[in-house]
Amino acid sequence: MKLVFAGTPEVAVPALDALIASDRHEVAAVVTRPDAPAGRGRRLVASPVAERAEEAGIEVLKPARPREEGFLARLREIAPDCCPVVAYGALLPKETLAVPARGWVNLHFSLLPAWRGAAPVQHSIMAGDEVTGASTFLIEEGLDSGPVYGVLTEEVRPTDTSGDLLTRLAFAGAGLLVATMDGIEDGTLHAVPQPADGVTLAPKITVENAQVDWSAPALRVDRVVRGCTPAPGAWTLFRGERLKLIQAAPVLDRADLAPGELSAAKNNVYVGTGSHAVELLWVQPQGKKPMRAADWARGVRIVHGELLGS
Repeated sequence: MKLVFAGTPEVAVPALDALIASDRHEVAAVVTRPDAPAGRGRRLVASPVAERAEEAGIEVLKPARPREEGFLARLREIAPDCCPVVAYGALLPKETLAVPARGWVNLHFSLLPAWRGAAPVQHSIMAGDEVTGASTFLIEEGLDSGPVYGVLTEEVRPTDTSGDLLTRLAFAGAGLLVATMDGIEDGTLHAVPQPADGVTLAPKITVENAQVDWSAPALRVDRVVRGCTPAPGAWTLFRGERLKLIQAAPVLDRADLAPGELSAAKNNVYVGTGSHAVELLWVQPQGKKPMRAADWARGVRIVHGELLGS
């Protein structure tokens, strides 16, 4: 099939690479979000997908909105058979969905209908799921509600951050997306409607959502830290300033600290929660680089009974 691939962040690159490598399909063009300011100088930078497509000599389309007439005209000229999508980052209107003969097929990082939305991996970890996965489905106007072509499953490991899990799903999902394109092309694969039961939503995690509630149980605190790593980053307040929490671990044999109460030894830093303590392993003070929690504690000289949180 002639394909137009839509995607933007680094997590979409493995799927693009897999489609480029396929001997059954042609990636005629790539659709991605416009260049965005990045770094201290805030200069405009192309998306990872745009950079990879340019390296491969593939035409790159960067509409501000996918309903723009100029973009739609070029898409109709290319006349793709199908448009595979991975984390494109914009809603596709009806007139855009109608262009490819076999539709737009999304690789979504959950077992649909669970975790429809922008942050399925983060929500899966924060909810304590033991198994998640990826799904390919035909895009409709609803939110991730279209019929499903294929799925794969992936175990959520006890120490997984959302970054760890998303990386594994991106590479495994790339194979699933290519297999889906193969099946659509040869007519052996047909989309199946999603069940009405089991729908959960995964909206974008905001910075405000990532603030740790120390009155929650230790396992919940651990899941929030892992689910918000690397972005947007779990955090708390210490002496009125934000302290980013990069890595923590529940300590199930210690329950002598009040919620948010700090206890620092030579090589360990513990914080009380609504149940057992958690040990802080890596933190990042405001305006500084990530550091071991024990080094941070020595530097700030924690006072007995001092608390984290507002």
